[in-house]
Amino acid sequence: MDSLPNHIAIIMDGNGRWAKNKGAARIFGHKNAIKAVREVTEGSAELGIKYLTLYAFSTENWGRPVEEVTGLMQLLVSTIKKELKTLQKNDVKLTTIGDTETLPKGCRKELAEAMELTKNNKGLTLVLALSYSGRWEILEAVRRLASDVKSGDLDIKDIDSPIFESYLGTSGIPDPELLIRTSGEMRISNFLLWQMAYTEIYFTSKLWPDFRKEDLREAIISYQKRERRFGRISEQVKS
Repeated sequence: MDSLPNHIAIIMDGNGRWAKNKGAARIFGHKNAIKAVREVTEGSAELGIKYLTLYAFSTENWGRPVEEVTGLMQLLVSTIKKELKTLQKNDVKLTTIGDTETLPKGCRKELAEAMELTKNNKGLTLVLALSYSGRWEILEAVRRLASDVKSGDLDIKDIDSPIFESYLGTSGIPDPELLIRTSGEMRISNFLLWQMAYTEIYFTSKLWPDFRKEDLREAIISYQKRERRFGRISEQVKS
């Protein structure tokens, strides 16, 4: 328990394949993925994890078939409504990162209401990455930073890593120590590119709709067996 990751990030992959294996439409996989989200959120809260970031919808996902995107947006709205009481019960604070202004008005409304109602919760912080990509986030940070330099609010000589990080969507949130990706794919898919410089990565072949609390624990145990050196050697870490 002493070596739990403070922040876990998850690429929730495999919904479409899960549905295809059952002879159903892709949206069927997304609907059945809600149980996995609930299990991982509750499991993280029970363990005392402070931050959980879920890659829910990338900027690239807008290129998917219209019916799938529409179904996902409707599912997002209905899920937030249904899960709000559970979030409150488990003292979970909801927040988002990404270009949320591109989401449908109904989604933005439900998200804003849920974040307002949970803003004072002190347990797990659940971060939904919506209409998000790592490259987009970095470019947005550079644009805002450049604007402040141009206006004279920031001296270019003062720019360092902490200053740059304050312009990211994750400002105030520690970098993830553990990234979990389901479905057997072994890539990070434009997710938290700056933040994952030293993140431990755990890949599992299990498809996301089948992911449960015990799978989360297995990922954490794998993380706990690793030695995090941050460029140093073992002797320095142990001393």
